[in-house]
Amino acid sequence: MARLTRIAVLLAMLPTALSANNLSFSGLHSLLQRRIPQHVNNFQFRIMNGAGDSFAISDSPGSAGGITIDCTTLSACARGLYTYCTDIGNVDIWWTGSRLHELAAPLPKVNQIIHGSSIVPWRYHFNTVTFGYTTAFWNFDKWELLLDWLALRGVNLPLAWTGYESILIDVFHEVGLTDAEIFDFLSGPAFLPWNRFGNIQSSWGGQLPMQWVTDQYELQKDHILPRMLELGMTPILPSFTGFVPRAMQTHYPNASIVNGSQWSGFPTYLTNDTFIDPFDPLFAQMQKSFISKQQAAYGNITHFYTLDQYNENDPFSGNLTYLSSVGASTIASLRVADPEAIWVLQSWLFYEGEDFWTLDRIEAYLGSVPNDSMLILDLYAEAEPQWNRTNSFFGKPWVWCQLHDYGGNLGMEGNLYEITRGPVAALNAEGGSMTGMGLTMEGQEPGNEIVYDALLDQAWSEWPLDILGYVKSWAARRYAMKPLPPALVQAWEILGSTVYNNTDPTTQATVRGIVEVSPSMGLDTVEFGGRRLTFVPYDTNTTIVPALQLLVNASKVAPSLRQNPEFVLDVTEVSRQILANRFLDLYKDVIAVWNSTTTSPSDVSHIGSQLVDVIRDLDTLLYTNENYLFSTWIADAKQWSGGNASYEAYLEYQARNQITLWGPTGGLINDYAGKQWAGIVGEYYAERWSKFVSMLVEQKTSGAPYDATAVAAVMESIGEQYDLRTWGEESEEVWGTKGDTWEAVEAVLKKWA
Repeated sequence: MARLTRIAVLLAMLPTALSANNLSFSGLHSLLQRRIPQHVNNFQFRIMNGAGDSFAISDSPGSAGGITIDCTTLSACARGLYTYCTDIGNVDIWWTGSRLHELAAPLPKVNQIIHGSSIVPWRYHFNTVTFGYTTAFWNFDKWELLLDWLALRGVNLPLAWTGYESILIDVFHEVGLTDAEIFDFLSGPAFLPWNRFGNIQSSWGGQLPMQWVTDQYELQKDHILPRMLELGMTPILPSFTGFVPRAMQTHYPNASIVNGSQWSGFPTYLTNDTFIDPFDPLFAQMQKSFISKQQAAYGNITHFYTLDQYNENDPFSGNLTYLSSVGASTIASLRVADPEAIWVLQSWLFYEGEDFWTLDRIEAYLGSVPNDSMLILDLYAEAEPQWNRTNSFFGKPWVWCQLHDYGGNLGMEGNLYEITRGPVAALNAEGGSMTGMGLTMEGQEPGNEIVYDALLDQAWSEWPLDILGYVKSWAARRYAMKPLPPALVQAWEILGSTVYNNTDPTTQATVRGIVEVSPSMGLDTVEFGGRRLTFVPYDTNTTIVPALQLLVNASKVAPSLRQNPEFVLDVTEVSRQILANRFLDLYKDVIAVWNSTTTSPSDVSHIGSQLVDVIRDLDTLLYTNENYLFSTWIADAKQWSGGNASYEAYLEYQARNQITLWGPTGGLINDYAGKQWAGIVGEYYAERWSKFVSMLVEQKTSGAPYDATAVAAVMESIGEQYDLRTWGEESEEVWGTKGDTWEAVEAVLKKWA
């Protein structure tokens, strides 16, 4: 009963424009036309009375092959359609593409009515940095697939950052800043999320072009937001955060303006961002201007505003009165601009800055904001939940989120147990205030899609999902095959009970392959915030090796599997992980041989050559699948140039730099966004590791101690040169796939299993 009361309170926060009386199903009919055109006239949507998000699926009376979906909200109708497609039709839509068009004709009957209800009012998606690590260079074709994926899975509260700088620039002009002052503050396209967070300022490799600002604004205004709305989603829009160009201190010398803390070792001119204290009248003035301009541009479409002031950026003062004033003034500024405003805050600051954010400081900061005016995203709840150490954020409504992926790294891992049981337990906790579930991965990459599906599916189940049954049914709809070959079932039983059953909170995130990390000693023990980044929390030989063998065997029994894009992707992904794990094993061997007093330089060279051999085989494998291409990232960036050669070169540099040096020179987050993609693996990573091995051999020969400084300098130089290259200049640099997946997979099994 208490939970239902909380849901009723949160439903009152919904914008009135989304009430049942105003529902239009045109967006869902358009989705049908895009994804299931042969059945566009066979589905009927109807409004039904009820609280929350609920649907009922039935056979249409008097209609042969017709399906009726009754729903209380547009999002519930979308989820009802998805439930029919997956549970009855055995087809699905994936990040790699939609298979909904394979729905049978005539449509399979439902027979008994299927009912569904969400256990939370909000299903959330996105991390602010996803707009850098994944969607930075997307056109609307890619956005369209993801938005359909979100809508059908029942997501109704997505973050929407695209185009932010266009309105921000207008506000800056209004308070007297010049273009030179503004663009000296803004960062490049691949790094804008961290500029928005107040972590970095200014740019490297060239200033942000106004053409980029205009194009992204148009993408948001003309495509992304209209599509979100027509699919029943309430976008969370940006607000004025308080971060401003340094010149604001000159223009407003009497304003309360401070400089923030250094971020990730960046030099002062690129960090220590300038911040207007929210209790200064200038902050409220700029907030009102920003939201007014945003409403004029997009319409009055939401009351949710994202605003993170201290993401990896400590407050100017830890004084409780100061923190309370910041919180109270921030929500007051939002409410002046929009009387129904709800401040959406990522809780990452409380985990990452735990030493600063003591409970009394958290309470001072949050306690000054009325409970109905804030929604908190417990960003890393699957491993480092903050709700339970803060008394449910001192009563604030909050969303149980799964972070899982850092920097868009590729690495098979998951904790199905926690992401199905954790949210249900939190929802039913005594005195709790949880009101949503969502995904907050930093990057979306191939592999691990099952752990994201599981959380969004759990949002529609009152009881924790049965993991073994869920994994089997998920595989059946992923490969559109019933019954599944026994070998395929066995493969996923292994993966579901091992790779995706990691209960160690110190390793709960995508396993980072050290192949993409700048070579040095000690990479097998890399940590960040207590997380063991490169540790593999399962035994390769008893998990992914037999799983791959079983997947390949299944494809021999059922050859049609080899025509299924998701099956081919999964086989490629498991093969990739085997190679990444073997690389880690060989790396340890290289270091051990180098450190040994009984080995020779030739011993180091021999093991080192095997290390580089893994890289070559990995590159060959990845080139066979369109989802693992470095060239796609480059092409996505360059598409915005409009044929302007200098702009095109600028965009390619941005794309390259983010996944290599992540800054003008290698620093603390060098390789943070590294990717196991064809092209960069065989070029950049291969060159670095080859050089590392040769340096070890040289030092072993001379008897000199390991020179970490020299190694780092060489690696930085390689990175700087690589970032200035142009894709396609080398004969082996192609824009699509090459090679045969099954030959590459068989080679992995023969050589590395």
